[in-house]
Amino acid sequence: MSSDIATSIPRERVRQVVRRPWRPLTIQLLGPLTILGGLVWAVAQPYRIVLLDRDGRGLYDYLFQAPLLAIAVGLVFTFAVAPGLVEDLATTERDDPAA
Repeated sequence: MSSDIATSIPRERVRQVVRRPWRPLTIQLLGPLTILGGLVWAVAQPYRIVLLDRDGRGLYDYLFQAPLLAIAVGLVFTFAVAPGLVEDLATTERDDPAA
């Protein structure tokens, strides 16, 4: 048998499953979970939302309700803080794979 004719059998390419590391996923889920907590809080205690009961309330009473603040904090964390943290974490893991 000549080596010009015989060739090796090509192996099937093995698909690599890309798993997302748990640290960035945890950081990215903190904001949405906080928002969900604020929504559940608002539904569980609707008397805390002044928009439903307007007995001579001012602007402060409308804006600074605990469930609404929890939702706002979740939004700020999701869109302002988490992307930077995830990027820094990815940079750190890329530079130091043992971390």
